Amino acid sequence: MKKILIHLKKIDWLMVISALLLSLFGLLSIYSSSFYRADFSCFKKQVLFLGMGLFLMILFSFFDWRIFQENPYLILVLYFLSCLSLLGLFFFAPSIRGTHSWYKWKDFAFHPVEFVKPVLIILLAKHFSLRHIEIYRLRHIFSSGIYFLVPAFLLFLQPDMGQVIIVVLIWLGMLVVSGIRLKQFLALVLIFLLVFLVGWFTALKPYQKERIISFVTPYDPLGSSWSQNQSKIAIGSGGIMGKGIKKGGQTQLGFLSEPQTDFIFAAIAEETGLLGVSLLLFLFALLLWRIMRIAFFAQKNFPRLFSVGFVILLFSQIFINVGMNLGILPVIGIPLPFVSYGGSNLIANFIVLGLIQNLVVNP
Repeated sequence: MKKILIHLKKIDWLMVISALLLSLFGLLSIYSSSFYRADFSCFKKQVLFLGMGLFLMILFSFFDWRIFQENPYLILVLYFLSCLSLLGLFFFAPSIRGTHSWYKWKDFAFHPVEFVKPVLIILLAKHFSLRHIEIYRLRHIFSSGIYFLVPAFLLFLQPDMGQVIIVVLIWLGMLVVSGIRLKQFLALVLIFLLVFLVGWFTALKPYQKERIISFVTPYDPLGSSWSQNQSKIAIGSGGIMGKGIKKGGQTQLGFLSEPQTDFIFAAIAEETGLLGVSLLLFLFALLLWRIMRIAFFAQKNFPRLFSVGFVILLFSQIFINVGMNLGILPVIGIPLPFVSYGGSNLIANFIVLGLIQNLVVNP
């Protein structure tokens, strides 16, 4: 019992509190937007997911991170199983909005990519930590590229282009932190642009092209541009103080699409205003700072790269989701971490926080 109390005392509670407050922010918004359809099932499930996430975070904080550093085969097994979970979607997952991304069981859905991303971060952290001195060598860049290409290709086939972009950003970000040369980074960016152009004419489906085109040149305010137009109206109408919980016109009257997932930031901005949004962004900044602080003080490369990888994951999702809501990025279905409705994303993020807490306990 004494060891448990000492362990809990060493935990970075400022990090925990910031993540918990972000989740409570999301719960409040999900509760408010549930009044439109008089359906509180999502709110109730999110409460359950939050409880599970907090429990697993504490549990995984006791998991010694050095097991990953000393057992590369364990990482490879986790990577194989995560890729297998993506492959299984093509055989066992129903088609939802034209994609095969979720395993369904009654009223619950499991989104495996949310657990694939942390496993990929662990694998890349191990790979780069062993080769950080000569990561600029092409063979090391290409070998790390294979690890991200397998899940990226499976996500591309679903198709889930938003998650493909997140996986690419994780790989590129960790390459930059590991010491890749500038000319190599620019060459990789050029390659991805060329791949995108080829994919535009050969692989992207009409609705995916329509989202991008409507973002660049809005032409259908009642169709493809509707969601982002309503999002911008909701954000602008919130003012400084907001309209109040359950009083947002765009949210409560159903004009705002997906107010519990993709556009939860707009729903929060409408009902809590600039003050609420400022607090939300402050909590995100606090959380990212506490994780980066662990990376700065880490004594070994693996925990440092693992922490930075998670920061890249969180920051990418925050930036893209807020950009979608503000209309400065196309809508690609990326949730707002710890805030948007979704058990897979919430639980996976809390599990990673638990692993990062162990970096504090066992530096």
